[in-house]
Amino acid sequence: MCDAVYAYLRQKMTRYKQQTDMDDDSSSIGSARTEELPTGTTTIRYHMGSHWWRSRTGLEKCLLVGWLVLLLLLLALMAMLHFKTRPMPILLPSSTGASRLCLSRDCVMVSGAVLSNMNLSADPCENFYEYACGGWVAKNPIPEGKPMWGTLNKLAADNNIILRRALESNVTSKSEAEQKARIFYQSCMDVNKTIEKLKDTPVQKMIKQMGGWSITGNWSANDYNITKDVILSKVEFISGALFSWRVSEDYKNSSSHVLLFDEGGLFLPARNYYLNESEKDVVNAYVDYITRIGVLLGGQENKTRKAAQGIVDLERKLAKISTPDDQRRDDNDLYHPMTIKELAELAPFMDWETFILSPFNEVPNPIGDNDKVVVYAPDYLKNLTVILNETQNSDEGITDLHNYLVWQVVQNYVDFLSQDFQEAAKVMEKALMGVVGTDEVWRECVMQTSNALGKPVGAMFVREAFSKDLKDMAEDMIDRVRKSFEENLQSVTWMDEETQRKAIEKAVSISEMIGFPDYILNPDELDKEFAGLKIIKDKYFQNNKKIREFTMRKELARLKKAVNKTRWDMSPPTVNAYYSPSRNDIVFPAGILQAPFFDKRNPKALNYGTVGVVMGHELVHAFDDQGRKYDKDGNLNSWWRNATSEKFNKLSTCFEDQYSSYEFLGEHLNGKLTLGENIADNGGLKASFQAYKKWLEENGPEEALPGIPSNYQLFFLGFAQVWCSSITKEAAHLEILKDSHVPGEFRVFGSLTNSEDFGKVFRCKKGSKMNPAKKCQVW
Repeated sequence: MCDAVYAYLRQKMTRYKQQTDMDDDSSSIGSARTEELPTGTTTIRYHMGSHWWRSRTGLEKCLLVGWLVLLLLLLALMAMLHFKTRPMPILLPSSTGASRLCLSRDCVMVSGAVLSNMNLSADPCENFYEYACGGWVAKNPIPEGKPMWGTLNKLAADNNIILRRALESNVTSKSEAEQKARIFYQSCMDVNKTIEKLKDTPVQKMIKQMGGWSITGNWSANDYNITKDVILSKVEFISGALFSWRVSEDYKNSSSHVLLFDEGGLFLPARNYYLNESEKDVVNAYVDYITRIGVLLGGQENKTRKAAQGIVDLERKLAKISTPDDQRRDDNDLYHPMTIKELAELAPFMDWETFILSPFNEVPNPIGDNDKVVVYAPDYLKNLTVILNETQNSDEGITDLHNYLVWQVVQNYVDFLSQDFQEAAKVMEKALMGVVGTDEVWRECVMQTSNALGKPVGAMFVREAFSKDLKDMAEDMIDRVRKSFEENLQSVTWMDEETQRKAIEKAVSISEMIGFPDYILNPDELDKEFAGLKIIKDKYFQNNKKIREFTMRKELARLKKAVNKTRWDMSPPTVNAYYSPSRNDIVFPAGILQAPFFDKRNPKALNYGTVGVVMGHELVHAFDDQGRKYDKDGNLNSWWRNATSEKFNKLSTCFEDQYSSYEFLGEHLNGKLTLGENIADNGGLKASFQAYKKWLEENGPEEALPGIPSNYQLFFLGFAQVWCSSITKEAAHLEILKDSHVPGEFRVFGSLTNSEDFGKVFRCKKGSKMNPAKKCQVW
């Protein structure tokens, strides 16, 4: 996953900056809001807990099964009456087993769950999302205080319950690292004794170290040194001010690391908020937010509001010189290697050598004047120099700049302060999300602990919720989906032979990592990784600061080391998956390989429709508009013939136009921004469906579920029901502005309208809404 994971859709408003060490070269299956939203409703699970079942008497079991069978027969009758009004779907080669009905407890539970999510009165050939998800949406309004709610959020909330049990368990920790996670969690839960008692003291100390703040007094523009100020803000306190920088894999030499510099420095999640008059309510809320925090820290209301306006005005200037996300999709255009000396000539607003060397005090000779760095935004840095030079022409401008650099630190840490600071954030939350809500403390603390110490927490989760059977099943499924995709590559007619051969080689070379990195279950190995981190009881603020410093040291230490091609960028409990083009690997954490989406008791049709499509999605990312430019070794280079690239671009334009034509809550989607994800959705669906058909050929037909005419239909229902969700208008607006994924219902609508298989399975007439004559296809 990348920075553009959009943590603001899944976390509280002040948690924009990821605390984990995720790289920018990964993509996700869903907007990153998918994990960490707390549960507020109850949905039907696909299976009951075995402990509950074993505790029933024989008579109770018989009565319950009888009742469930009766219920399912009634549902089946209703479904039959519904389907009677429509032509029955054809059965493709390799019968789905519709003549054999499964009435086991597991089949009854799965069928009941799928049918209960549906709206059988809807026409699947007119609106399949309503048909598959209408029942779920009607029964699952967005929980109070949440910007969105969906089936993936429910799964993430269930995973957090597992994590809570593990973190609160009295069982002796398997490793010191796991004990550190438990201590961190306890420090977060200890609200009254430590967090409320400390009030704003920790942040006040930071402000003092930065030389004061005009908002809180004791600040002078005399003898201002911008290099020193930027180092304090960005290095000492790890803010995101002015620009972004990190140690990254060198995308043109993926076996080595390089310092990468890019644009950044904005608090609001999309540049449009600063630039469009229609977004003035959000900007006004931002000014209010800064003012409220400043007053809590001791500022006077009017003076603080004036300073807040100065901060926002500076950020607006940064937004103007930033590039829209949909114009930053070609890494070849972004990649600009240069020396530190050349960087200093490009953007001479500070002493770059001093800045770069400042965090490497424990690393001898980490980088020299002639060592290469990579700049992804040379024009931005050049224009930033102009802005900063103009800003420093007056004491007032210098004060605004310093206020901004201090604010970037303050906003990064206020979420770890007392409750009054949390209340101050609600003005921003309401403006961006349309809701104001507070999670239960334990949910917040589980999320924070998982973010801070994902691998120790992941080890606990894996022992509780991920078996070898699940891993073996996932490995078999991804192997089948991969083979299906490789066979499809061989049949593509628009590629020249040489590019096609290299594409197949790349597909074969993609490595996969399933569930979790093995070493996290080895206490010695896990402790070794976290040996330099000290977590202290009752020191929640300090623990968060130490985590950030520890993470930064780890990242900087990679600079002179070879790239670890098996490094994970997601923790095991995460409900997501990603593809890394520079490592040419796909990763599926244990968190998404869970019921109801992935279960050995599910029909294969359902597993392939849900997680199988996710697997295909991540594979296809290797060949989307961005991933295709990396070769099998993960290097960014031009391995495509020009004529074939032109054909790819022409085929891709079809997707861009298609998704841009969709309108959601009064706004058109951005088909250019979401192009890579849409290509992956479409190709992943096709690959998984072909893999399922191949499984049937090898293993014979599956039994049918009551009320569902065919398992081919179950496949597509499973795919659609992954994306059942609701969202506030404000959160949807932010998603359209910033997210590289379209809203869930359009992931369903777009992919299925392009699928010949879907049209055949549901016998949709050519020209119907779900089976248009014009279809887009790349892979």
